[in-house]
Amino acid sequence: MFTTTSRYANVADATYQNPNGTQVSYKILRRIPSAPAILAHTVVQQDRLDLLANTYYGDPQQFWRICDGNLAMRPDDVLVIGSQLEIPLVQR
Repeated sequence: MFTTTSRYANVADATYQNPNGTQVSYKILRRIPSAPAILAHTVVQQDRLDLLANTYYGDPQQFWRICDGNLAMRPDDVLVIGSQLEIPLVQR
């Protein structure tokens, strides 16, 4: 269901059974892993997470790694002009 580069690729599946007997599969809560920062990036006005992810990881869909590295639940929380973003190392 998820690609190998998805943030949910390694999250375990679980099943819930409704009172009517129907079973529903879902992913358990994803823990944000700690990852060492490889460098810091100062946010400027034209920054976008997809562009930063493409610059640092070669894949714009890896923006979530930057969010994880900065303990941000929402992407908008990390793009504060002048703030320092930690760019984490990709753990494989």
